[in-house]
Amino acid sequence: MDFELLRREPDVEGHGLEASDAADRLILDEAAAAIVAAGPGEVVVLDDAYGALALGAVSLGATGVRVHQDLVTGERALARNAARFGLTGERVPLSLQPSPELLHGARVVLMRLPRSLDRLDELAGLVAGHAASDVRIFAGGRLKHMTLAMNEVLGSWFGRVDVTHARQKSRVLIASGPREQRQPPAPAWPRVQHDAALELDVAAHGGVFAGSTVDIGTRLLLGTLADAVPDAATAVDLACGTGVVGAWLARARPGLEVTATDRAASAAASARATAAANGVADRVHVTQADGLELLPAASERLVVLNPPFHSDAALHTGIAEHLFADAARVLAPGGELWCVWNSHLRYRPALERLVGPTRQVARDPKFTVTASRRAG
Repeated sequence: MDFELLRREPDVEGHGLEASDAADRLILDEAAAAIVAAGPGEVVVLDDAYGALALGAVSLGATGVRVHQDLVTGERALARNAARFGLTGERVPLSLQPSPELLHGARVVLMRLPRSLDRLDELAGLVAGHAASDVRIFAGGRLKHMTLAMNEVLGSWFGRVDVTHARQKSRVLIASGPREQRQPPAPAWPRVQHDAALELDVAAHGGVFAGSTVDIGTRLLLGTLADAVPDAATAVDLACGTGVVGAWLARARPGLEVTATDRAASAAASARATAAANGVADRVHVTQADGLELLPAASERLVVLNPPFHSDAALHTGIAEHLFADAARVLAPGGELWCVWNSHLRYRPALERLVGPTRQVARDPKFTVTASRRAG
């Protein structure tokens, strides 16, 4: 397979943002014999960014490959890349609950090592609990992003973890012998933590930004939201993560209906759990989507955003600008985007250009909160 033909679209593309790398190729090479020996439906791919692993497995002869990707943009990129290669496959969603539909009978699991140890722990637990007893995980990554703690996490769920030789600054961990119980034991996912200062319970699945804590940027933003379009009947928590902002708004404003949206399945599941934990699930409506694609133009008076600024491991402002433009489309004339951002990123000119007149609401040594008004 010619990996150079893979594309990230509809995700952000640009210099340093490749759709595959040497780690994908090494995972497939190390797993090739196991893939060839696997029967129909016995190969499962987890956290495949843009389809390199799934399509690579099919090119090696795997059939009935089951795939889960956390990002909706990754799902769409896989579909487009599959069409580009003339390949089709089956995708069964991973609900981040025990998932026998995805993993039942799996004997070979291919995955990129997530940078989050919590994400690795949750996925390894799902495989150990629902795949075949002779399952092997082939989990690879770039050496600069790998740590010995990853071996320990896999070892807590599997009796054996082998480490391959490095190649092109990449390496693969091979886990086998699933345990019935995690060693040592740990709380189940999602994990819930009470924030005393906010009087809010935060639920998180593995790998979602800030986990079950509240990051300092969001705290600064929440401290300003009492003045954010106070008469709005609805609001949007864009790129919601664990849903802290949406749950806080719904609790602070008893009549408010909130739409919370994130492109990650793990974030959407976390936001639903956070809303339920705080008794506002009836007024916080969570969707997994690419930005605000499901909302009509000029339909909202208040959008709130703490934008991500990484695409995988790369620092990239394109994600934030995509979200700013999406907010501008959805805001009604006179509506406002309230946004918190790392001050060094200097997003204000982009906000002025894409949304409208922007004022500073608050600032501390690291973060800035702005309100951008959509022109009428």
